[in-house]
Amino acid sequence: MKRPTTKEPTISNINEIINTLKESNRFHEIETGVERKYIIETYGCQMNEHDSEKLEGFLTQMGYNKTDSRESSDLIIFNTCCVRENAELKVYGKLGALKHLKKKHEDLIIAVCGCMMQQDHVVKYIQKTYPHVDLIFGTHNLHNFPYLLEKTLNHKEAIVDVWSQEGEIIEGLPVNRRYGIKSFVNIMYGCNNFCSYCIVPYTRGRERSREVKDVLEEIEDLVSNGSKEVMLLGQNVNSYGNTLVNDVDFSDLLEQVVKIPGIERIRFMTSHPKDLSDKLIDTMATHKKICNHIHLPLQAGSNKVLKEMNRKYTQEDYLTIVRKIREKIPGVAITTDIIIGFPNETQEDFEETLTIARLAEFDSAFTFLYSIREGTPAATKIGQVPEEDKKTRFQTLKKLIDQIAYENNQKYLDQEISVLVEGTSKKNDKILTGRTETSKTVNFPGDEKIIGEIVTVKITAAKTYSFDGIIV
Repeated sequence: MKRPTTKEPTISNINEIINTLKESNRFHEIETGVERKYIIETYGCQMNEHDSEKLEGFLTQMGYNKTDSRESSDLIIFNTCCVRENAELKVYGKLGALKHLKKKHEDLIIAVCGCMMQQDHVVKYIQKTYPHVDLIFGTHNLHNFPYLLEKTLNHKEAIVDVWSQEGEIIEGLPVNRRYGIKSFVNIMYGCNNFCSYCIVPYTRGRERSREVKDVLEEIEDLVSNGSKEVMLLGQNVNSYGNTLVNDVDFSDLLEQVVKIPGIERIRFMTSHPKDLSDKLIDTMATHKKICNHIHLPLQAGSNKVLKEMNRKYTQEDYLTIVRKIREKIPGVAITTDIIIGFPNETQEDFEETLTIARLAEFDSAFTFLYSIREGTPAATKIGQVPEEDKKTRFQTLKKLIDQIAYENNQKYLDQEISVLVEGTSKKNDKILTGRTETSKTVNFPGDEKIIGEIVTVKITAAKTYSFDGIIV
């Protein structure tokens, strides 16, 4: 079947392109007896996970079928993250490994998208080093993926289409939800904070909030299709509503979400401490459907380092917020992010981070070694901390966080708590696994028929980051 003529991307003709590609794939399957397949490998945060769900939604509508094998794929997509250097290096390594597969399978399409592609030096490096890559696009024009794929199929040359600036929010994109009972919902895009170490404002653009009605309609649709839990996503959910004409904030949105019939659990990520209001804490405390867990990135415990990071709060501010949260929401779990080895961080600065971790009593922490991100203010700072010092501090902090987490979990022993059953354990398919409202993992024997249900489990063993239990 002759492939269609490429059209310029507009919202009105995206569906036409999808249908044409679907027909092409259907004819291919009829003629060859082989269906066209795709695989998406995703790196990074929940935002990227949700973007991959949208790409899967497009591909399903186009008649592609998902596979776990690169060798059997007609289309391989890497959805990339640039927050940490390790994620970038993994992508480069896997792109290099695909060179031989491309020679064996000349019709294979290799695409790279996501945050890494919003950096011009990365795009140029990929074009020079991995000429077998067929398509490069960024975060701002993901909604044009059907057009870009069609264009790639019609051209022998590689297609590069990366928008330097964000556009309007596009509603109504197809989504292949990866978890039927749990779903991600973006409530906003971009970030205005410009922390000195962070590349996100440059890759995700300026902050834009979705309209309340669009968020509610998406959640209502998810609930009607079986979702019990939603995770509301934003780089800083606490500044939701700042770009909307109507006077609305994140607490107001939550007040509307809890009213949706059938919704049982509401989570959100991420909260910036400088914008976390007493109103939000009160809203969480008032509504049982809002899970008593909050992820509150600390990043550093030293006021000197926090100032150089451009975080706009002090250690005293942070601890005041933690105290308010614990007073208003008994049994709340607080998790965090911490960067180790930011430029000019001294041992004394690091000791302050340890002190704050002890006082905050974090249930868990994502800890990272600082890595230079080209294009950020911190990248050019003098006083980069030696790698050996970073690694030593990392191990010290990890040991402390593990100890605090283990001690926190002991209070759950013999308690009966609600668990949303998410599936079977990766280690033992006869063991079910799920999460508490505080986002702690529980493993327990049970029948697969109850996957998707909320059950009561008695905790019989409390480990550092998980529990064992029995259904009661």
